[in-house]
Amino acid sequence: MNASPWPDGKRVAVSLSFDDARDSQLDQGVPTLDACGARGTFYVSVDRAAARVGEWQAAARSGHEIGNHSVRHSCSGNFMWHAANVLENYTEAQMEEELLVANSRLSDLFGSAPRTFAYPCGQTFVGRGVDRRSYVPIVARHFLAGRGFRDEYYNRPDFVDLAKVGGTEMDGVPFEQLVSHIERAAANGQWVIFVGHEVVSDPARRQTVTPEILRRLCDYCLDPAHGVWLDTVATVAEQITRSQASTSR
Repeated sequence: MNASPWPDGKRVAVSLSFDDARDSQLDQGVPTLDACGARGTFYVSVDRAAARVGEWQAAARSGHEIGNHSVRHSCSGNFMWHAANVLENYTEAQMEEELLVANSRLSDLFGSAPRTFAYPCGQTFVGRGVDRRSYVPIVARHFLAGRGFRDEYYNRPDFVDLAKVGGTEMDGVPFEQLVSHIERAAANGQWVIFVGHEVVSDPARRQTVTPEILRRLCDYCLDPAHGVWLDTVATVAEQITRSQASTSR
């Protein structure tokens, strides 16, 4: 692998991302990040973002990234809770239209279109059988990066396809295991994108990272001794774009 592109000799890049614009992200997630001096990426559902738009606008002004998470959050119909707008019934044209509608609505709310996208449920397909297609090319046309979920890899800065970068689950994961992810990625100069949902104090709650673990994770990443570059998905993706362009000449 080529020399690491991370600034100031950092060993590894880390991004903290959160999906769905859940209330707890505003109530506890953003304040925790702000108290640490860290910036996160929030992939918002349009309607939820609109319900508390003033607070989300304030988060964006303080440096947090607002990303596109679609309008309907469509996933496979194999999820028993997901009966409508399932990916198996989508076409590529329908998905592209939805992502552009989400971009337009978010641009109206925040003054600019999102630069990155998170695949709902981490799923990247539309259709079924012989008509099944990847919609990664659609994301590649309209976004700087598209983030997955529960992927089995960290991201190589010299190789990664930014239209489908790997996401590593943060919910319900002990602090020590999160650090282990970072250290394994650091051994190869890679990029870890953590993915969370709720930010509440009850560790037994589904899809949750506690404020305490989030604070400890931020403190770890911001300690210069650990050589971590902590920044938003878009900022790291921009750095990778520049690095890949320079090495391809």
